Amino acid sequence: MNKKIILFDLDGTITDPMIGITNSVKYALKSFGIEVSNNKDLYKFIGPPLQESFKEYYNFNDIETDLAIKKYREYFSDKGIFENSLYTNMDLLLKSLKDNNKTVILATSKPKIYAEKILKHFDIIKYFDFVSGSTLDGSLSKKMDIIKYALSSNNITSLCDIVMIGDRKYDITAAKELGIDSIGVLYGYGDYEELTNAGATYIAKDITELSTILNIQL
Repeated sequence: MNKKIILFDLDGTITDPMIGITNSVKYALKSFGIEVSNNKDLYKFIGPPLQESFKEYYNFNDIETDLAIKKYREYFSDKGIFENSLYTNMDLLLKSLKDNNKTVILATSKPKIYAEKILKHFDIIKYFDFVSGSTLDGSLSKKMDIIKYALSSNNITSLCDIVMIGDRKYDITAAKELGIDSIGVLYGYGDYEELTNAGATYIAKDITELSTILNIQL
């Protein structure tokens, strides 16, 4: 593969946000009197928009969902955002992509204001040409719309030059609906069945294999 424009998901693809996200969800659910003893039960919140997850997994209505997200952000904006770690060799991959004159864009369902803080925290924002994330008011939240916003903002029209990299079906299906190739990564929070069923063009088990698919040396 020799793509010019590389789109990355954030959570589960560039960083492992498990502790911060699950702690934030637990904090939000506790305000509703819901106790969660095992953080693994909340892994399903890693990837999709919060609006969808609270409604799907806890049957919250619109008002409850808005309150849950508000409580989630109380914890996340102060503590959860930094309960996070960069996947090993991800910084090397990003540097190699830039050294090979690739355009690197973040396309995440996480609010842009948080995504930029995370990239700065890990000193990798210098590798990104553009950051596209959701809005705090929910007006931009679906992955397909976030990708479309990134492309239109950068006047990118040649879809054959683009690949989307992510760990969940939301990344893959959004890319497929837009006519973009995709790489599903197995080191995040989606499994082989989820990613193949979603229609991933390629599957990478780790960052070394991801670099091989991208034709980039670490």
